Amino acid sequence: MHEKKSYGEDQLKVIFTREQIEEKIKELGSRISKDYAGSELIMIGVLRGSTYFLVDLTRSMSIPFAIDFISISHYSEQADSAGVVRITKDLDLSITGKNVLVVEDIVDTGLSLGYLLRNLKTRNPAGLKVCTLLNVEARRIVEVPVDYKGFDIPNIFVVGYGLDYNERYRNLQFIAEFDRSRKST
Repeated sequence: MHEKKSYGEDQLKVIFTREQIEEKIKELGSRISKDYAGSELIMIGVLRGSTYFLVDLTRSMSIPFAIDFISISHYSEQADSAGVVRITKDLDLSITGKNVLVVEDIVDTGLSLGYLLRNLKTRNPAGLKVCTLLNVEARRIVEVPVDYKGFDIPNIFVVGYGLDYNERYRNLQFIAEFDRSRKST
């Protein structure tokens, strides 16, 4: 049974607690540290959702790395849009000849990540892998590689730990299912 938590007027059904998230991140950090030991790694956080995950993931790693950020958005304003993707904030670092780990909060349809990976490959990295906290296979339209994943989840809308609804709920220290049908904004 999932615990319910209040956030303002909202009752949220907790899917993953802070403790579960912390444990999973420690596992991922250990695996990534082992896999990239002795190599030059650039971690790319996909803004804004991955910020909390990226920070905690890097704190659990035992190897040196560089961090950069990229931001992408859809031309359509709809959150479920399958529209055209564009880069709104590009990398500051060169990734040519470097091992790159793209860090995402959630991979669902694969459309945005697929676009991003195609773009990054044109910059000739030595290696390009993906780490995501949440993976939603049920929504996958485009097959994308997910080399490191925290949790598989069903086709539900979630908030917390970087994930938002209309820029709200990112600061929750847990991940919860959110019923968008109850919201007018």
